[in-house]
Amino acid sequence: MVYHTLRLILIAMLLAIIISALLGIFVLGLTLSAALLLGAVLAPTDPVLAADVQVGPPNERGKSEPRFALTSEVGLNDGMAFPFTWLAILVASQGISATLLWHWTWYYLFFKIAGGLAIGWLCGKLVGYLVFSISEKYRLLKASDGFLAISLALFTYAITESFHAYGFIAVFVAGLTLRHYEKGHEYPQQLHSFTDQMERMLLAVLLIFFGGSLVGGVLAPLTLKMALVSVGFVVLVRPLSAYVSLLGSSTPLKEKLAISFFGIRGMGSIYYMAFAFGEVKFAQQDVLWAVVSATIFISIVLHGLTATPVMERLSGKKNRR
Repeated sequence: MVYHTLRLILIAMLLAIIISALLGIFVLGLTLSAALLLGAVLAPTDPVLAADVQVGPPNERGKSEPRFALTSEVGLNDGMAFPFTWLAILVASQGISATLLWHWTWYYLFFKIAGGLAIGWLCGKLVGYLVFSISEKYRLLKASDGFLAISLALFTYAITESFHAYGFIAVFVAGLTLRHYEKGHEYPQQLHSFTDQMERMLLAVLLIFFGGSLVGGVLAPLTLKMALVSVGFVVLVRPLSAYVSLLGSSTPLKEKLAISFFGIRGMGSIYYMAFAFGEVKFAQQDVLWAVVSATIFISIVLHGLTATPVMERLSGKKNRR
């Protein structure tokens, strides 16, 4: 299963970025930096909107391969897209050059990713030691509620960013490390229940704001070409890229199709784009906002209507008529 995650990150995401950037240049007429940003912000799968296709609580039996692949992809590609967002920022501010590409490769691609992985693992181990080892000796330190999940996320993110590494990657690795620190313990399940409720509350708030932006005119610049690019990314670019990345694996065809189809786009794309616009001014920002917002809207509707029935069918839970 981990092998599939690496394929989705290293092959599918890169293919989606390249194809999206090419569509931006040759179909939408974007500059190189704007096209790179379009590919980077559309690459990550949204961790909140994709909740219905992710794995369930810890120690759950009968975990399906599509759910595991999508969950691990969601957790990692959110951070793995950041180097390409930085590449777009650097190209927009400095132009393209061999020196820039070398600096981007060793610092933004390797150093910051490696730092996020290492710090996330250390934070997860530290919190796991405090929660499961120290608390067994000193009952006053025993964690009793799910707010530890938020504390761990904020603590890990802050520490990681202070070392100039990628906080999103570190938070995912820290959570994964803590989840597996003491297998069979009931507390990770409590954390999962709490974070699941918080995610759904956050989802409701974010969708309200997103709906407000749609009403406020973020789609006003949308043309037929932009709409076709948005539709094409959701129904062709992501599914084909993911399917190609899974070729040669032993995964059944229907599971490959499910993994390929459910590349849900959401608020992560908006965050990356807003971050990039805060660093440097891009040409055609209104076009980027319109295309990305349209893509998110299409994904929310299409994947929202199909996620539950498809996953139930794959799990064998659908009632037979």
